[in-house]
Amino acid sequence: MSEDREATVIAWEEFARIDIRVGTVVDAQPFPQARQPAIKLWVDFGPERGTLQTSAQLTQHYRPDALIGRQVAGLVNLPPKRIAGFKSQFLVLGFPDEFGHVVLIRPDFAVPNGGRLF
Repeated sequence: MSEDREATVIAWEEFARIDIRVGTVVDAQPFPQARQPAIKLWVDFGPERGTLQTSAQLTQHYRPDALIGRQVAGLVNLPPKRIAGFKSQFLVLGFPDEFGHVVLIRPDFAVPNGGRLF
């Protein structure tokens, strides 16, 4: 194993602290105040977490109205962060396409909101 690879290894206990949950987008709006084109999202993470909000640079592949009702994955145990005056309460997760634009990850089948990734 190279030193670079070894430096990125984390302990199982560290992974257990990462809280990634599934939720359903209940509202999505353009975010013109952001420095980069972005969308504000409100996601229902179930009864334990409730509805949380965030913003994400998703405009290359998604329209706000098309996101409503879609399930997404989010990292929900980060501290809140202000982005252009908007309080971001979680990090929505995705992968970069060949141009570096976000493609959201989601479950293949509908699952209950709030389910934790394992």
